[in-house]
Amino acid sequence: MKKFIDKDFLLSTESSKRLYHEAAAGEPIFDYHCHLNPQEIAENRHFDNLTDMWLAGDHYKWRAMRANGIDEEYITGKASSEEKFLAWAKTVPYLIGNPLYHWTHLELQRYFDFYEPLNEKSAGEVWKQANEKLKNDKSLSVHGIFERFNVYAVGTTDDPADNLEFHKKAADNAGIKTKVNPSYRPDRALAIEKDDFAEYTALLSKASGKNITTFNDFLSVLASRVEYFDKNGCRASDHDLPVMLFEAASDGSTGALWDKESAAIFDKRISGAAVSAREAESFKSYVLCFLAAEYKKYDWAMQLHIGAMRSINTKALKTLGPNTGYDVIADNKAGFKLARLLDTIESRGSLPKTILYSLNPKDFYVLAAIGGSFQGGIPGKIQLGSAWWFLDNKDGMEAQMKIYANSSVLPRFIGMLTDSRSFLSYPRHEYFRRILCRIIGEWAEAGEIPADFETLGRIVKDISFTNALHYFEKKRASA
Repeated sequence: MKKFIDKDFLLSTESSKRLYHEAAAGEPIFDYHCHLNPQEIAENRHFDNLTDMWLAGDHYKWRAMRANGIDEEYITGKASSEEKFLAWAKTVPYLIGNPLYHWTHLELQRYFDFYEPLNEKSAGEVWKQANEKLKNDKSLSVHGIFERFNVYAVGTTDDPADNLEFHKKAADNAGIKTKVNPSYRPDRALAIEKDDFAEYTALLSKASGKNITTFNDFLSVLASRVEYFDKNGCRASDHDLPVMLFEAASDGSTGALWDKESAAIFDKRISGAAVSAREAESFKSYVLCFLAAEYKKYDWAMQLHIGAMRSINTKALKTLGPNTGYDVIADNKAGFKLARLLDTIESRGSLPKTILYSLNPKDFYVLAAIGGSFQGGIPGKIQLGSAWWFLDNKDGMEAQMKIYANSSVLPRFIGMLTDSRSFLSYPRHEYFRRILCRIIGEWAEAGEIPADFETLGRIVKDISFTNALHYFEKKRASA
């Protein structure tokens, strides 16, 4: 029987072990999509205790604790930090088969040198040992963590109206070797049906210093914010699309009538009138196509996160607010509208590098096949995004990579991201790399691919880091 999470954890063959230890393990981390707080990075936050660092804001853990019958008081309520940690420790033994079980123990090992299982019995020792390290070990500050885990770059998630104050401070801080790149997330700019749309246009106006009274003003400001983000290190946009969208003009065209109707929809909404579902989708589609051209101008990657259904428990939303563990996998058809969106952008010569994620695994083959019809110019221009959120477990990662291999060119894959709000999440990259090496090592030992370790090692290094480095690097000057 193998030891629990030993040095060969998840590595099923000698080839897998060799690939991981000799090729993958030492590669830097390019965490190109996350939700880390830029202020905490710029100010090099030192966390007071393990709960503040580990449980605060982690809706993955919150969902698991609720499923284990833990009272909300010990999850998001007024219980003490130690009481919340103890509630989590009581939950962990019940999580076998859940990636949280592996992540929890990898994080305890890699950050706090604790190698035993976390449970109610060991919780006191863990609490004391971890908090003592947080107090005395400078490598557990934010900057120390970046250095410890060799984090080359992180891509945060930022609204176009953000002034990027803390990104600038991070860039000016000689003590931060990690690149802290903003990512342009214009969801509120597309959400014309929302009650606060006019309020948001005012925020954009203030951020840009330009008045927004017409649709052309609105587009001009969005473009100016793309330029501003680019000057501050942005290399990617990100779009949350709960349902894949594409709706052209009322006659089905994407030319002059679409321009005219989109402007009319904008004017209608700014005047205070409601817009129909068709009008809202048409407006969003138009603005997304417009922004795609801006992204290509600056050689950004466009990320489309498809299929997250938000805040389905309205009682919890009223009590706790959004992003508290009540978002789920949506079940909708993405293919037809995605194909139309990409085709419209491509027909204009303005399709940027694009990463297609789906929260529903049934979409993986669909996204991979559609993306494969729009490749060209650079290796892996259109990517099937890594297993995301509910899918970033062992089975989900294996399925995504095997579908990528079956449908496209796996050695061009840009690899893993944390999608996390926690500075304790970097072992997820290790988890991914072990699974990657497991897959390729098993193929080699089964005789399905040559056991050429020079070639396979290079592929593993590329997927672990180098492909992302090249994919997000700037290849032409801003226009």
